[in-house]
Amino acid sequence: MIEQTKLEPLIQQGLQTLYPGKPKVAVGMATCGRASGAAEVYETFIQEVRAKELDVVVARTGCLGFCQQEPLVSVQLPGGPRYTYARADQRLALQLLEGIATGNLPNRHLLGKTYADENPLTGETFKLTQQEPTPPLLQDHPFYSSQVKIATRNCGLIDPGSIAEYAARGGYQALVKALQMEPEAIIAEVTKSGLRGRGGAGFPTGRKWALTRQNPNSPKYIICNADEGDPGAYMDRSILEGDPHTVIEGMIIGAYAIGAETGIIYVRAEYPLAVATIQEAIEQAEAAGFLGENILGSGFNFRLKVVKGQGAFVCGEETALIASIEGKMGEPRPRPPYPAEEGLWGRPTCTNNVETWANIPVIIHRGTDWFSTLGTETSRGTKVFALVGNIKNNGLVEVPMGTSLRQIIEVIGGGSGKFGIKAVQTGGPSGGCIPAEKLDLPVDYEALTQAGSIMGSGGMVVMDERTCMVDVARYFLTFTQDESCGKCLPCREGTSKMLAILTKICEGKAEMEDLEELEELAWAVKEASLCGLGQTAPNPVLSTLKYFRREYETHIKDRFCPAGVCRELFQLTIDPEQCTGCSRCKDVCPQGAITGEKGEPHQLDPDKCIRCRSCLDVCRNRAIKVIPRRR
Repeated sequence: MIEQTKLEPLIQQGLQTLYPGKPKVAVGMATCGRASGAAEVYETFIQEVRAKELDVVVARTGCLGFCQQEPLVSVQLPGGPRYTYARADQRLALQLLEGIATGNLPNRHLLGKTYADENPLTGETFKLTQQEPTPPLLQDHPFYSSQVKIATRNCGLIDPGSIAEYAARGGYQALVKALQMEPEAIIAEVTKSGLRGRGGAGFPTGRKWALTRQNPNSPKYIICNADEGDPGAYMDRSILEGDPHTVIEGMIIGAYAIGAETGIIYVRAEYPLAVATIQEAIEQAEAAGFLGENILGSGFNFRLKVVKGQGAFVCGEETALIASIEGKMGEPRPRPPYPAEEGLWGRPTCTNNVETWANIPVIIHRGTDWFSTLGTETSRGTKVFALVGNIKNNGLVEVPMGTSLRQIIEVIGGGSGKFGIKAVQTGGPSGGCIPAEKLDLPVDYEALTQAGSIMGSGGMVVMDERTCMVDVARYFLTFTQDESCGKCLPCREGTSKMLAILTKICEGKAEMEDLEELEELAWAVKEASLCGLGQTAPNPVLSTLKYFRREYETHIKDRFCPAGVCRELFQLTIDPEQCTGCSRCKDVCPQGAITGEKGEPHQLDPDKCIRCRSCLDVCRNRAIKVIPRRR
């Protein structure tokens, strides 16, 4: 008999802290918030409440997603909606406490109001107030209006250090349900849901689980891959920091279905807050009886431990990750045998990433019929993206699969400002660059692959007209070449040679035959490399060649970088017809290369200019022009 009664006290305790019946202030204290000053804001609340003996609860949460507007603070008054404030500072903290005392909260930096908490895991809605909603509503803000949160459903709402608040949001109910099912039935449910691995390759999760369970060898292992190494990507970190128990619960269910008694969370050592948060959550789950011996009286035993990665990007590949856990050099090995056959310590092993595990409780608790209504025919559910780059609203975004790039970038992200969007790079260093004319492309595994990119783990970098696509290809290839383990010749030597050619192009020293050699090398590396790193490393080169070949040719034939990035291939000038003499360019020029009277067209001395582009970035009238460098 499953001991469901263990959940009841936790649920009641969690409801009391989530909705305490007294004023509550919650500060987003994930890494993004802390980097913007959230710790100082939090301490201001704590000190003022203590000094003035106010009856106010001060809590911390994870990331609400809108990283551009951090620090984010929520204020809940009894019987009223929750107010969410952006760009909070110590002054705003004092104003909020004053507003709590008077019952009149300020409008300064108000992002929006929330009148009810919806729970995707249960489908239930908890009304915060009986008042009629009045704008601005947080759910109507362009950044949030198109989002559907499953993996990030609790981030920014619960205290990540509270197992009770997780339980109050339906946590561990899926585990109770799963322990009363046959393992094969759980795998069938996950298979039916259409969930595919969110770590990059998109392999069907249910199929991976089935292959591992069917292997007669034991013991079996499961692994959570939290070795998030893509530049600009922080989806896994935010989930671990904001809702660690959803990953733990997903892993317990997966272990029961597969027949594993040991699980490992392999997380980047560069994520100290995530490491500390997940470790605390494991200890809480053990104390509550959800981890360890005879879980909830089911007879099932399962333990979790954390292993910190050492910063090698290649360890995101599962065989290299397994080697690292074993204490070996993080190098991929040929497959087959696949980890489901021979993985950790030579035993059957199932590896999924953070976001994949975070989806499992929702699928098991609410059912596949609901989950499969989201997304496309071949890509079910939602996907979390780290939206960064030349974009007004950067942050963490979770949308149904099939949502267009345009919806994500122009509506949720707010577009790129005065410089138009040139391209978007998806899939991290192993992804590709998609041009602006293809922004109506739906985001799913097949559509992105056909466009020359990949889903990857969820990095999405927006680039505007100031971006040189040749330099972008060089940047990402520099990263993958540096992170190559060097084990196989195609990746080790091929990426090095490709990088040398790209450098020649950016320096104005290449000829057209170099371009032909670059493309041939890219295909050779893609087809002959041992692991996913080498096989996808040429993607930025191949996609930019496909969509921006003319830019490569301009670099080679005209010795000119139209974007004004490759310093040897351009110079700057001022268009007197567009210059209003505002002096913004003059004020930021570090060399004094710009002269002119206020209100009169300015002049730029090319001999003094170091082409830092500061003037280009601040000019409101786009009077700064990029022209070929005089020889």
